[in-house]
Amino acid sequence: MENWIGRFGQGAAIALIIGFALAGCNSSSISSPDVTNAPAAGFGNISPGSEEEFIINVGRRIYFEKGSAVVTDEARITIENQARWLKRNKKWLVKIQGHADDPGSEAAQKTLSTQRGNAVMAELVKLGVNQKRLWVKGYGVERPVTDCDELTCQSQNRRVVVNLREEFDDSAPGR
Repeated sequence: MENWIGRFGQGAAIALIIGFALAGCNSSSISSPDVTNAPAAGFGNISPGSEEEFIINVGRRIYFEKGSAVVTDEARITIENQARWLKRNKKWLVKIQGHADDPGSEAAQKTLSTQRGNAVMAELVKLGVNQKRLWVKGYGVERPVTDCDELTCQSQNRRVVVNLREEFDDSAPGR
């Protein structure tokens, strides 16, 4: 043993001794959970037709270009997925919330956010979703996702959020 220590050093000998000691321990009592494939917190078993399924598998946000209420080709893909899901799950009412973060007055922002919501609603109706289930509320800049000066950051506020509801709220016209 002294030859070995002299040849490889005292540190290596200590490491080897610790390694042998640990090898003799029963490692079956030590376990770590497999979190790689665990469901996300709050979304364990996603039920078909549930709000969680809509949020995770379909998506509820549609983004717009600066100063525009025109539905882009990319946004249309999300809207088509939403329409398919909503036609299968007729129990849900839909509040379409428009938002803006563009240059202009507060009144202009409200108008633009409402136009964005109406554009999404028109697409959903065109794809076969019953308009009686849908209503639009434009919030302008009232509810930003993020508050920042960067252009890429501000663009997150130029959106429509399609929210599922079980009943109409006070913002639903004629209700």
